[in-house]
Amino acid sequence: MPRSPPRPDCKTFLVWDSETPPPEGNWFPVYWRGFGIDGKGFSMPLRVEKHGEQLRTRFLAWLYDLGEANVGGCRVIDHLVLRPEFSYWWMTLLTEKSYAKSPRLYDAIRLLALETLVEEQAISAIILTTDDSTLVQVFRIWCGRAGLAFEFRPIGDKPEGIPLARKLIRMAPHPVRAAVFFLCHLWQRWPLREDPAVSIKQFAGQITFVDYLFHLAPSSILSGSYISNYWTNLVGMLKKDRVPTSWLHHYVRNKSVPTACRARDLLASFNRSAPRLESHSTLDSALGWSVIVGTLRDYISIIARGFCLRGALRRFEVQQSNINLWPIFKDEWNNSLFGVAAMENCLYLNLFELVLNRIPHQSLGVYLQENQGWERAFIFAWKAAGHGRLVGVPHTCVNFWDMRFFADVRSYQGTRQHECPTPDLIAANGPAAVAALRQGAYPEDKIAEVEALRYLYLDDIRSSRGVPQTEYSSFTRVLILGDYSSEVTHRQMRLLSKVAHVLSSKCDFVVKPHPASPIDPRNYPLLQLQIVNCPLADLLNNCDVAYTSSSTQAAADAYCAGIPVVSILDGDTFNISPLKGLSGVIYVASPDELAKALLFAPRCENARISLFSLDKELPRWRRVLGLDVPSVTH
Repeated sequence: MPRSPPRPDCKTFLVWDSETPPPEGNWFPVYWRGFGIDGKGFSMPLRVEKHGEQLRTRFLAWLYDLGEANVGGCRVIDHLVLRPEFSYWWMTLLTEKSYAKSPRLYDAIRLLALETLVEEQAISAIILTTDDSTLVQVFRIWCGRAGLAFEFRPIGDKPEGIPLARKLIRMAPHPVRAAVFFLCHLWQRWPLREDPAVSIKQFAGQITFVDYLFHLAPSSILSGSYISNYWTNLVGMLKKDRVPTSWLHHYVRNKSVPTACRARDLLASFNRSAPRLESHSTLDSALGWSVIVGTLRDYISIIARGFCLRGALRRFEVQQSNINLWPIFKDEWNNSLFGVAAMENCLYLNLFELVLNRIPHQSLGVYLQENQGWERAFIFAWKAAGHGRLVGVPHTCVNFWDMRFFADVRSYQGTRQHECPTPDLIAANGPAAVAALRQGAYPEDKIAEVEALRYLYLDDIRSSRGVPQTEYSSFTRVLILGDYSSEVTHRQMRLLSKVAHVLSSKCDFVVKPHPASPIDPRNYPLLQLQIVNCPLADLLNNCDVAYTSSSTQAAADAYCAGIPVVSILDGDTFNISPLKGLSGVIYVASPDELAKALLFAPRCENARISLFSLDKELPRWRRVLGLDVPSVTH
């Protein structure tokens, strides 16, 4: 039976899930995604920021306990053992903890934050105003168990129309979606498969690098010589030292390499440009009937285990809490055990096993580390095949709320069966990354500081950057750095449009969109925008302030170049800014705050480069790779 509405005399929270102002009433407004600029009520995004350490620790503990939960006399981790030393648990979307792949992750953290606020304020009733049925479900369960009166009020906002094709996909059962994905992948990537004899010869070196066939320098596409914006100077150093290397690429469709056939031809060019020094192939080169059969066999096994784990659903309760996170994460759970994610993970596992079992022994492996599901399969397959040391390389910043890089402290004790596969060493790109990993309790003996390959150009900007304008200059050159997410970029630009009447005569706007999220100036007619796609290094020398989202990693480039950074706080997601917690960064949440920040942001006299290690001679990298090491310069 539903609970009665809150009485007028009780202490009530109105949880307001809208960007419009909440109504007045006998309640305390709680802004679920807003910041309460008027000073009234409580803002959940701001509370998440304030209590981030406690909330992250609590969530990671919940996830650890879920894996350890006993279901039918066996841990969840053990139910999902696919190989004698490997549990599929470590490839699931839940354990990946990606804010991009698990959009409800932020809701889980906000719930934990709200629960503590309710206890602090001795609240006895909650009115939830939202059009989100998942939130209604999880609030109803929580309030029922906590003895809180609960009322649901729909907002009535019309949701944006969903394309018919996407609706049909969502309606299809998970196994059907998985089958469609698998067939499409095979169809698109089949041109990349190679004869095993040819593939084996391509691994002639003793060092293997694993990365994405993406983020290539434009000159690389034109010349047919491998020049990567991930590895920058390291590739040239290895060539100069005549170190034979093998490169295993994930093919990612992009503007520069739009098809598998184009990728195949490009890799052939790379191989011709540096014979006997570099060999390049893709993971999909191992596609064949053995991989197809193995993938389907593992997928069917995962489905069977998923049905056995139906009893785990009640384990989604948070310890010492009345919250059950099952409604929040049921999509990730079902996708990981029955859907596209399950099929994709099984495919990765079989591809890596085949490639790494048939190549010659490799003394060292180096891979781009983002702690995605495929990386767990790669690490397991690498070690199972008997190859040498393995080094993970976070290629950008290690951010506080990017929980892919963090785990419960008990995970590092190494006392469990079927532990999470991890590299032997993490090559952190500077003091900031080292400090973040240490703060997250990562074992210090598995961390090595190396030069920040993607940021080496910042040293040149530091020396060439001109004198900044004065604080109250009448004209400001604003560099707008777009986000990976088109939705986040739109919110960023929409906020700027609201102050166009104030800034248009005082600011010059140059926009560098993210390659994955183009910006159409026609969508923002109030702004005079100059869209550019030139290298960031060319832009940082000619701007006064950088305007970014809370998740744009390029904010670190601007900060280290001595440029003031203005970032918007987004109430719908985490503050993933690489500059979180640093002084000299201005965070804004309202149009007025944005206008003031862009016009009066402090001008930095000196570049701040303490985030990264910047030495183009790469002495630290030489040490990690076991090459001749000159003395480290500073």
